[in-house]
Amino acid sequence: MHVSSTSTQMSTAALTERPNDLRAAFHQTGSANLVFSARGEQVDGIVRAAYRQSLEPAYASGLSLLAVGGFGRRELFPHSDIDLLILTTPTDPTPTAKEALSCFLQRIWDSGLRLSHSVRTVKECTELHENNVELSISLLDQRLICGDQALHNSLAAQLPKFFHSQRETITRRLCRLAHQRHNKFHDTIYHLEPNIKETPGGIRDLHLVNWLNQLWNPAEKAPIAGAFEFLGAIRCALHFQSGRDNNLLSFEAQENIAAKGLLGYNSAAGFMRAYFRNARLIHRAALRGMDTYESKDNSLLSGFRDWRSRLSNSEFTVSRDRILFRHPQHIESDPSIVLRLFQFVGRHKLSLHHETERRLEEHLPSIAAYLSGNTVGWPSVHGLLSLPHASVALRAMHDNGILKLLIPEWEQIECYVVRDFHHRYTVDEHTLIAIETIEELARSQDPAFQRFTSLLSEIEDLALLRFALLYHDIGKGEGAETHAKASADLAVAAAARLGMPETQRLLLYTLIEHHLDLSAAMTGRDLDDPETARWLADRVGTVEVLRYLTLLTYADTAAVHPTALSPWRLEQLWRVYRTTYRELTLELQTERITHQSKSISSPERDEFLKGFPVRYLRIHTEAQIRRHLELEQSRKLAGVVIDLQRNGPVYELTVLAKDRLFLFASVAGALASFGLNILKAEAFANQQGTILDTFAFSDPLRTLELNPPEVERLHHVLERVLLGRVDVKSLLKYRPRPAAPSKNSKIPGRVSFDSDASASATLVEVVAQDRPGLLYELASAFSEAGCNIEVVLVDTEAHKALDVFYVTAGGAKLGSALEEPLKQKLLKVCSS
Repeated sequence: MHVSSTSTQMSTAALTERPNDLRAAFHQTGSANLVFSARGEQVDGIVRAAYRQSLEPAYASGLSLLAVGGFGRRELFPHSDIDLLILTTPTDPTPTAKEALSCFLQRIWDSGLRLSHSVRTVKECTELHENNVELSISLLDQRLICGDQALHNSLAAQLPKFFHSQRETITRRLCRLAHQRHNKFHDTIYHLEPNIKETPGGIRDLHLVNWLNQLWNPAEKAPIAGAFEFLGAIRCALHFQSGRDNNLLSFEAQENIAAKGLLGYNSAAGFMRAYFRNARLIHRAALRGMDTYESKDNSLLSGFRDWRSRLSNSEFTVSRDRILFRHPQHIESDPSIVLRLFQFVGRHKLSLHHETERRLEEHLPSIAAYLSGNTVGWPSVHGLLSLPHASVALRAMHDNGILKLLIPEWEQIECYVVRDFHHRYTVDEHTLIAIETIEELARSQDPAFQRFTSLLSEIEDLALLRFALLYHDIGKGEGAETHAKASADLAVAAAARLGMPETQRLLLYTLIEHHLDLSAAMTGRDLDDPETARWLADRVGTVEVLRYLTLLTYADTAAVHPTALSPWRLEQLWRVYRTTYRELTLELQTERITHQSKSISSPERDEFLKGFPVRYLRIHTEAQIRRHLELEQSRKLAGVVIDLQRNGPVYELTVLAKDRLFLFASVAGALASFGLNILKAEAFANQQGTILDTFAFSDPLRTLELNPPEVERLHHVLERVLLGRVDVKSLLKYRPRPAAPSKNSKIPGRVSFDSDASASATLVEVVAQDRPGLLYELASAFSEAGCNIEVVLVDTEAHKALDVFYVTAGGAKLGSALEEPLKQKLLKVCSS
């Protein structure tokens, strides 16, 4: 805290008489209390003088002047309104009394004060008015200025009983108003230009805490007085700067305050970080107060919370929708419980109890030692980011200082302000909102977003997308000129530290380095220009990357400010996706490898790669290419080669053989005959007629895992299939039958043909409900129609098959006479 509470040698009375001296004294000390004292004395004096001159002669008794609101709290800022309650008896005033009251009000206005007044009786003050609960709230801060002491004593005697009897209703109203106010500012303190009075974490939240304490626990004082002194000084500075009741901490105001060193900060960035730290203290106190008091008599909410308590386990207790440590002493002996705590949050969308937050703060050194000791790896982080409510967990970690311990780079953007009139939030808040946006998209039923919701279901690893969002702007904290590359470098270094696999790190780097490309195309390029499509395809590289990048752009744009993702921008993003998708699928057939860089070229390598789609180089690492070259040498000796590897729950199969009709369909059928579920598949052929087919599949019945001899049998069956020595149809007679999908989850089949996507082949896109044997039946349908599959790209996400085939008939594109009957066959396969 850098606010000085020292007073100047000049008396308060002198400051009251000379406003310019008050401004100078404030700029010298930075003390809001000095302003409150001087302004309070000034306004009290003006009100008393006007009372003596106008009201006292007409009201010997029966009228009191009460300061309420900020005036009552002795919290008058340089240009605050003056809240005055005129307390009277129920008798009708005489014409003389009315004239005296009018004269009094005129004197107040003539003095330059902005008056907000009401006239009430004691009875009206001790009744709850549903449409004017603000009156009751204002009376929590009432004090007598002048007038009938006995009348005020009558009110003061009745108020405690009134507040005690009505505190539940007043509390509900207070909390409802606070929720509405918070919602207006999107429930975040991290605005680049905050309204320091109304924004969450602002002065109004501190008033809320004090009012709740007055209603329920008058002896308790809010432990955030220092935070109020800081915000109070800022508001005084804003009033003095603008000469009016201005509470917006604009970029210009931030620079002015920092330039004067008013609060001990010489840079706007340092000053704003201090602001957010203080605002966070106030906001958390307000949320705790509302959580403690607002639902004391809400039986429906209590019943729901009681039901949620069933989620308690051996480590955590759920009480009133808040999580508590069952054995808090375990934090010291087993700090890994902290990671499990936030996994519990992400799984069940629960908040931490304030006692849990206190325990975390108490044990922060032990938690820091655990998280910084390289004991937390990618599997743990991946598990956290895969949870349905990961954003809730990340925000709770951020609020409690844990996220920057797990991800040290996060501290660079914590409360970090970038002067950008387009963005509304700090960099850390923008990042968390982007991750929340992805979760909202997953739950959205809005038809306007269904295309993107469907796209989200098609990506392979949601946790990787969230990790990319977590790091996509982290380079801004280094002040890098091109933050995308700086962010990508930091992200990959962090991923390597956590032990993320190399292939995922490569994807991560691409996503973050190019996370601005689609936005640039949306606003700065002609989407109808073929050069734009080629530029985008070159930047993106593969369809898989495009899906991730489109979703990252969607979330990044939506998190700029609440209206950033307008219907026009949403449509532009989809156009960019479709334009790039079309170009990338076109390249599957048209863009072929012709030569290699001399630094890595060899006769064997050139011969093997020549004729493969360029995509092959984009999706395989150098180590994988070398492995394929080794397999090719084996194929030349044996005729066929099979390589089967297990990677966690997924098996990866690579086969090399000479191309022939039905070959791809036969391999897919052989896998289906074992009850294996194909998740991804790609089929490439080089100029020498060698096919390289790769399949990623799962084993839902655990056949291979529980019966090791079945792995050997699968090898044997695949070899016979590749050599054409077994009829696949006979194998499929005894395959395990899958359970039929539920009515609500069934995906209708869709087949489309595009003869313009390639100069030499027809592109066929198939979308269908996935099931064992689907790929075999689709590939067989092509072969039975006399079609040759030139290139195939198969992907499966969330029971949805997305298959792209480039096919020819007689060495040419499909004719219209062949397309229609083939389409009917494919649709029949999709719906069977």
